[in-house]
Amino acid sequence: MADDLGRRTTRHAVVIGGSLAGLLAARVLAEHAEKVTVVERDRFPEGPEARPGVPQGRHIHVLIAGGQQAFDELLPGFTDELRELGAPKVGVPEDMVQWQNGKWFDRTPPTLHFYAGPRPQLEWLVRQRVFADPRVELVEGHETVGLIGDSSRVRGVRLRERGAGAEKETRVLEADLVVDASGRSTKAPDWLAAIGAEAPHEDTLDTGLAYSTRVYRAPDGALGSDTMGYFIVPNPAQQYGAVVLPVGDGHHLVTLSGLRDDRPPTEEEAFEEYTKRMPHPVISEWLATAEPVSPVYGFRKTANIRRRYDRPGRRPAGFLATGDALCAFNPIYGQGMAVAAISALALRRALADPKRTPTTQRVQRALLDASKPAWDISAGSDKKMPGAVGDTTKPGPLDKAVGWYMGRVQQRAAGDPVVGAAFREALHLTAPMTGLFAPAVARAVLFGPVAESPAGPPLRRDA
Repeated sequence: MADDLGRRTTRHAVVIGGSLAGLLAARVLAEHAEKVTVVERDRFPEGPEARPGVPQGRHIHVLIAGGQQAFDELLPGFTDELRELGAPKVGVPEDMVQWQNGKWFDRTPPTLHFYAGPRPQLEWLVRQRVFADPRVELVEGHETVGLIGDSSRVRGVRLRERGAGAEKETRVLEADLVVDASGRSTKAPDWLAAIGAEAPHEDTLDTGLAYSTRVYRAPDGALGSDTMGYFIVPNPAQQYGAVVLPVGDGHHLVTLSGLRDDRPPTEEEAFEEYTKRMPHPVISEWLATAEPVSPVYGFRKTANIRRRYDRPGRRPAGFLATGDALCAFNPIYGQGMAVAAISALALRRALADPKRTPTTQRVQRALLDASKPAWDISAGSDKKMPGAVGDTTKPGPLDKAVGWYMGRVQQRAAGDPVVGAAFREALHLTAPMTGLFAPAVARAVLFGPVAESPAGPPLRRDA
């Protein structure tokens, strides 16, 4: 079979990992392959429940506007179904009390919305839709332990029943195309090296950020005001962060974050004490009235990691990487689920492109390009944090000028509606970062005053 992923019939595609990225990739591949097999280490729960293979699944997740558009294109009506399941719809900036760079944001009418809600609920809904397609099959409880093929072409994967031990025999699952969606802890670089191919270079940037999350229920099921959530955004001068968001049924997830030298605790009593490090006691005061209804869950793997399969090297045909296996972001920016869907759309467009042959290299580049806007936001912000390490911390030739401009953007985003709307569109992945340099926005950034913002947390919309 030639290195052509779309012009000839792909008889069988294997997706490693039943992550969101893997499920959505399987959805797209089913449009081209006779059969798609998703190989998952876990056994999926029957309902919308957390599973071990998604260690960050108990923490706050949001489906930002760019992700909503992509999900609805891949799975028509998806966000309607999500809303029917009770996922709260939060408008920004109106529904959030937000502090960033020393300023409280005006709670003006929303320009964008995101969906909050438990990640297991969203994953369950995706599974229901994807596996309803008879062309998509599932192999559960099996881990991928290697690739079949050589440095010129991947021809399948080697599987072993999970928990069977290294001495257990493996079995081969042949495939015309293998897609790695196994997450940020992927073993694909080792698998490629084992068949004589070249592991990709990795771009890394790690601030040491860690976070801890707990579920709370307030007596009235709300935050004691007409806001739906609180958001304290960390920056180089103020390194502590906090997010409080509803997940339905009167419950709220509270996530606290800090850097490696002062990580948020997982001990229950210390968790609430940690909120006193924030620049304002608004969250600490609300927690004093709320009832904790879960343990504290910690998460520490938050480095930005990008695997450069697009660069020259011995790259076998028939192998692609997507999702966190390709590009993993600091989760604090809330982009992961959106990028999983945007990447699946990029896969669809690359495979169906009538003008260009969808070679492995070309499709892989399209997947990397789909993740670039989120990478630029996450890595670009993180490199400014104290103690950041990695090979992408060194400023580039334009970083100083862009950093100066973005500093002015952030100063004005809290109170200037034009700058604020453009800033949110970039963060929500509904418009490119270049939108921040559009004439109307640039005029406000370069020549406009810094608008007065609320002196304290605006707990009421008319504050």
